[in-house]
Amino acid sequence: MNKPEPNPPVSVQLIKITENHIDQRLDNFLISRLKGVPKSFIYRIVRKGEVRVNKGRVDVSYRLAIGDVVRIPPVRVSERPVSTFMPSALKNALVQDVLFEDDYLMVINKPAGFAVHGGSGINAGVIEGLRLIRPEAKSLELVHRLDKDTSGCLIIAKKRSALKQLHELFRLDRVDKTYLALLSGRWLRKQQVVDAPLQKYINQGGERMVVISPSGKAAETLFRRIRRFKEVTLVEAMPKTGRTHQIRVHAASLGHPIVGDGRYGGDESNLHFKNKGYNRMFLHAARLTFQHPFSGDPITVTAPLPNSLTELLEHEESV
Repeated sequence: MNKPEPNPPVSVQLIKITENHIDQRLDNFLISRLKGVPKSFIYRIVRKGEVRVNKGRVDVSYRLAIGDVVRIPPVRVSERPVSTFMPSALKNALVQDVLFEDDYLMVINKPAGFAVHGGSGINAGVIEGLRLIRPEAKSLELVHRLDKDTSGCLIIAKKRSALKQLHELFRLDRVDKTYLALLSGRWLRKQQVVDAPLQKYINQGGERMVVISPSGKAAETLFRRIRRFKEVTLVEAMPKTGRTHQIRVHAASLGHPIVGDGRYGGDESNLHFKNKGYNRMFLHAARLTFQHPFSGDPITVTAPLPNSLTELLEHEESV
């Protein structure tokens, strides 16, 4: 079957940023403007400098400010928009597992196994799925991120103004985050602060990795023991900072990696739990506490453990 002919190229666009797009990432802004254009192409034209902000080159992570002028080069846009597939499990979670919502923001209980952002433009991530089922909400944006295999509390901004205020709360470490994690082995301490800087790198297989390094960024996590089992230990992990893979790397540095963590975990322990039918990482964003970005009221949102994690604990032998 012949592919549909693309529309002819449009002329250069110069777009002045208003309050509707304040603090939006450049890549998300371009994706919304260039419907049907593959994300890989959008990232390429930014990388090559064909997209400019205030006549200068910027990264895709650049956050737009009022008055910025974005130059978008002529781009051929497909007549037929790229279809996005949303698995039923993700759709059900996004519809049923809203933990808090008002006119400014929402907090969902993100299911494990789904990225917050879709990868290829074919499979939906959490934010793409929300935009599909809530087309009337024009400004849905992720406030922060959770790893694909982490479940629990995830904040979504519904207005640009809320997004900016919430980003500021995270930047100032004024969002209290509590995770539940199951560590391999019996951790005997009641609590411990891990204060170890983290640095990102890409390994030979192309995976993004994080290591403890003096040249990395400051990172601090408080671990508090909740319950000991014969082979594992349930803990609360409270990160003061929000570095990539922070809890996972800090837990591994204690000699007790998170159960099911295929990147930083113990191979023998992970194989043991896989043989018991358990196939995910036991890390769950259980609670968030922060001030509402406009009313200033304190908000605490709690996400219940998924059944798969609860069932695993029920079958472990306590000590």
